Amino acid sequence: MPHDKLCFRVLSSGRLTPFSYVVLALIGEGGASPHDLVDMYRRGGQLYYSVAPSRMYAEPKRLEQLGYVRSEKRPGKTRERTFYTLTDDGREALRDWLREPPSFPRIQNEAVAKLIAGDILGDDEQLLGALLGLRDELADQQRKLDEARTRLEALPHRRKYLLLVHDLGNRLLRAQNEWLDQVESELQRPSGSSG
Repeated sequence: MPHDKLCFRVLSSGRLTPFSYVVLALIGEGGASPHDLVDMYRRGGQLYYSVAPSRMYAEPKRLEQLGYVRSEKRPGKTRERTFYTLTDDGREALRDWLREPPSFPRIQNEAVAKLIAGDILGDDEQLLGALLGLRDELADQQRKLDEARTRLEALPHRRKYLLLVHDLGNRLLRAQNEWLDQVESELQRPSGSSG
């Protein structure tokens, strides 16, 4: 069965997926609109999970059909917007999930795959040029994380938890930058010289 059909079958079923729990957690006790969810994702969530922003609009609707969230219309800047809050079932599902140990973190890192295939290109200078393009994206992610940190005062009930998440984000970005430093050093080294 093609992957996209399998994903659709899982999403259209009544099962909660790991992404369902991310959405429930982001909605949290304060509630959130789909726009809020996408905004949170763009301000740092990309460090922890990879998903198309359109899924941030679709998943709350699915969760509402399953009874885990409810929606209401609230005034927005230019028009009414949908705002989701947890139901008792949503809160209970989230509590049950929180008690379970998390799975091992999965890392999707295209730079690693490019480095593994570096011998195919046979030109370390070109490969390095491509890999170092990641630095701009890392800097952009750092700016987003820093911006998200400035908004913590609006979420006092989540502050200590979000500070820990931001700490992890900073560590991940620092590790990626340090790894790129090492890659740069190794790929600039003349062939045959030892490290």
